[in-house]
Amino acid sequence: MASRPARDQRPAAENRIAVDKKGHPEVPHVHVKNDQWVGHNSGANDSHFRVDQPWVHGRFTGGFGPQHVFVLAGGNRERFWFGNYYWDIAPYDYNIVVGWNWAGDQIVIYEDPDHIGWYLAYNPRLGTYAHVEYLGG
Repeated sequence: MASRPARDQRPAAENRIAVDKKGHPEVPHVHVKNDQWVGHNSGANDSHFRVDQPWVHGRFTGGFGPQHVFVLAGGNRERFWFGNYYWDIAPYDYNIVVGWNWAGDQIVIYEDPDHIGWYLAYNPRLGTYAHVEYLGG
């Protein structure tokens, strides 16, 4: 297996956002009615999502968007999988995935338009999303 890409080595803070509406989480989430991705506005230069060697393990080709729903088959935030695709969560987003069921939740993968080397994994059960790195298949 190839070595892991170098990342910003600062201790990971928690990715928290201001609550946008009463009853909504204080982590990045999606308003399904209007497809608004709340909390994904830090810009391309956000140091929490800097990767020295983007896509060092290749690019994910298993399908993007809501027509491609995957079921988590095991693991944890440092390494999880579905099918023969392996991933990890950005350390800054660890707090977002605390409630994920690593052996059964559905997720949808999206390309991250702002942070090179990252994808976004949306968990429809919780309505939240986290930055994920593809580790290969």
